[in-house]
Amino acid sequence: MGRAFEYRRAAKEKRWGKMSRIFPRLAKAITLAAKEGGVDPSMNAKLRTAIQNAKAQNMPKDNIESAIKRASAKDAENYSEVNYEGKGPHGVLVFIESATDNTTRTIANVKSYFNKIGGALVPTGSLEYMFSRKAIFEFDKTEEMDLEELELELIDAGIEEIDEHENLVLVSGDYTQFGNIAKALEDLKIDVKKANLQRFANTPVEFTEEQMVAIDKLMHKIEEDDDVQAFYTNIA
Repeated sequence: MGRAFEYRRAAKEKRWGKMSRIFPRLAKAITLAAKEGGVDPSMNAKLRTAIQNAKAQNMPKDNIESAIKRASAKDAENYSEVNYEGKGPHGVLVFIESATDNTTRTIANVKSYFNKIGGALVPTGSLEYMFSRKAIFEFDKTEEMDLEELELELIDAGIEEIDEHENLVLVSGDYTQFGNIAKALEDLKIDVKKANLQRFANTPVEFTEEQMVAIDKLMHKIEEDDDVQAFYTNIA
């Protein structure tokens, strides 16, 4: 069938593999948000955000609705949000956010990733101060949008920075201002494509290519874990 077919198949398999990891994580985020604040998106800002993020990743509507229903089902899995912190090979710092229905399984898996590649978990809270937590919002820039004017309108909501790259606008602020910024963008009728909380290393570190070989192995193991929702490092 030729190289073109093989290339298309490889591209599809890569996309399917990515979806198989992303969709369960998005579904967990939706279920957790619905459990926490109710199943009505109009009354639950966190759930609206989770649904927005799922739609941005082309998650099917049926999957989204199933994740919401799962929150109120009698036999619903009881997910817990748990953070893990560790030091990997060559001193790389790793902050992991998970959503799990079995903390014993999750911590055992995460601990094994570090132990096998020359690292170790550290007590919870040890690395918290080494990362800044930010509320991040992404949306498309429209022709009529004036970023300077928009920044002035959003300052009272708590934004710290607003940047543009290839017609994509990125707004950030302290994580405590997530709800205020989300509401302000809603009031301005801005269609947010993605919104979440992220952590950024206060002191990023440069690692050599040789060091990154072992670090990448650790990152790959963590990324493949279904219980891991997100993880952050101090890699520059």
